[in-house]
Amino acid sequence: AKEKPMKGTIVAIGEGERDEAGKRIPMEVKVGDVVLFNKYSGTEIKIDEKKILVMKESDVLAIIEG
Repeated sequence: AKEKPMKGTIVAIGEGERDEAGKRIPMEVKVGDVVLFNKYSGTEIKIDEKKILVMKESDVLAIIEG
């Protein structure tokens, strides 16, 4: 059976990837966006007793609110 996607809110973003020429590729997600992602995407960490999921932008299935 296929798992249903999870929903979360972006709380921070990085600088983005670099292309072959070394230029930054801007991120498509922004802080505050609500996104869908697969249940087993990313790595869960704990900061100040809050669970945070760190993942690549490519693991985001869709931006549903922004």
